[in-house]
Amino acid sequence: MSIESFTHLPHRRRNLLTGEWVLVSPQRTQRPWQGQTETPPADHLPAYDPTCYLCPGNARAGGKQNPSYTSTFVFENDFPALRPDTSPQHTERGSLLEATSERGMCRVVCFSPRHDLTLADMDVPAIRAVVDLWVAQFEELGALPWVQSVQIFENRGAMMGSSNPHPHGQIWANECLPNELVKELTQQRTYYQQHGRPLLIDYLELELERGERVVGQNEQFVVLVPFWAVWPFEALLLPRRHCTSLAELTDDERTALAAILKQLTSGYNRLFQVSFPYSMGFHQPPTDGAAYPEWHLHAHFYPPLLRSATVRKFMVGYELLAQPQRDITAEQAAERLRDVMR
Repeated sequence: MSIESFTHLPHRRRNLLTGEWVLVSPQRTQRPWQGQTETPPADHLPAYDPTCYLCPGNARAGGKQNPSYTSTFVFENDFPALRPDTSPQHTERGSLLEATSERGMCRVVCFSPRHDLTLADMDVPAIRAVVDLWVAQFEELGALPWVQSVQIFENRGAMMGSSNPHPHGQIWANECLPNELVKELTQQRTYYQQHGRPLLIDYLELELERGERVVGQNEQFVVLVPFWAVWPFEALLLPRRHCTSLAELTDDERTALAAILKQLTSGYNRLFQVSFPYSMGFHQPPTDGAAYPEWHLHAHFYPPLLRSATVRKFMVGYELLAQPQRDITAEQAAERLRDVMR
């Protein structure tokens, strides 16, 4: 039976990267909405804000001061969730109350000195500078002997918990492999052992052949709504060539990545005519020095907006207690995104 048979029926879809399932209920798109609506944030920001702790030259916590940077700028987070000086401690292994210390590092990446520019507003050369910084940080942090994972991510907008509108992202280096990467590594390794090919390379070939969930592409990268998408306009960014990490990208691929990032984030903004909120991040293999031929570099985009700039998707009730659920299908979301990805 083909997936088209499920277009109008409640059904489940399996996430290839985690092995988990998402419930899809396309018939619910007709329900009236009387729930919470959001107030879109003001898009008119100054190029420089003297009260912003990320703008060039401004003061930060503890008497620190930003340099008068003119491009990208990275610094150690003043309020980190992880610390490199955490001493090893753990409770008894296998006990009902098991805990272990976690060493790590947290850094903040300012994408631009301009307070009013998001990735969608920056030009491709400026975004390329961000890509280059991501690569350098991944290589630097991943080379530390105790670091197992380097997570590069961005929380865009107050709706996604961003504490400052200045365009910035974060980089966290972990002593242990985080949950989502453990699941993705297991799924990709199992597939590679069975087929001798990376899971996401075969999946990308399938999506390009079908075309219905592809929303944007250039010579080196493809953006699509994954078949198993949970968030309404979720996107998966994939390089066409097999590579495991940002550090393996060629010069042309770094520029192409910058271009596809601008295309996607600009398209998001056009979808509801608002500066689109999202959480995004790159998933790369463990940095323990081992080879991971099964791993394929990719980035996830998780935007919460559902019907408009004022209506968002909430993960509550059934989603928290049972499994993720969505109303519009991945194919419907891809069709809408294709219309604005130009």
